[in-house]
Amino acid sequence: MVKRKTAMNLRKIHRYLGIFIGIQFVLWTVGGLYFSWTDIDEIHGDQFKKIPAQQAGFNNLKGISALLPDYKVNSVSLKEISGEPYYFVNHELLINAETGEKLDEISEADALNIAGRHMKDELQVKSVEKISEVGDHHEYRGGSLPAYVISYEQPGNLKAYVSAGEGDFQAVRYRDWRWFDFLWMMHTMDYQGRDDINNLVLRSFSVLGLFTVLSGFVLWFISSPTMIKAFKKRK
Repeated sequence: MVKRKTAMNLRKIHRYLGIFIGIQFVLWTVGGLYFSWTDIDEIHGDQFKKIPAQQAGFNNLKGISALLPDYKVNSVSLKEISGEPYYFVNHELLINAETGEKLDEISEADALNIAGRHMKDELQVKSVEKISEVGDHHEYRGGSLPAYVISYEQPGNLKAYVSAGEGDFQAVRYRDWRWFDFLWMMHTMDYQGRDDINNLVLRSFSVLGLFTVLSGFVLWFISSPTMIKAFKKRK
């Protein structure tokens, strides 16, 4: 049977690992409960949006080759900006599909118009801000910049983001999404981008967690009266 000193050392390791790993286990459990009890569509803010978004139809549009005869086109999409049709070419150029006028960035009024086609009419705009950079933990990280941040008179600090360079409605952020984002960060243990589940911290805690559970099984085995009696009989 395992020596008493070895068993005591194993108990000590198991106890301290249990405290250390247990905190993360609680966070994993709390996060898992939150994820399973929430509607992901509500987290995305669909309850604040018009689904589908309002979209105008256009005719008599000019072809890309007529507007940009010497431009090599790899991709093109049609957008509506303040009631006007625009081509977004090669993910970099906005050009009016009727006049050929190029647009470097949309205006604040354009951003409000775009947000108005996506967000519900009863929402009241509180303020509009233009941002050109965000930090690693910002709720708009990874989004197209510069962008307009449109805040609404709504509980939960509701905000909509509209890309200034692309003329696109990008995202909705509010309290529940921020809670989800925080718990997801604690769940994946990726404290930068949130979505790297192959990071070293998560791998290390997973291995330590497995070792903690296995050490608990070993402790049960070596301290079980039944197992001790069975071992003595074999001797």
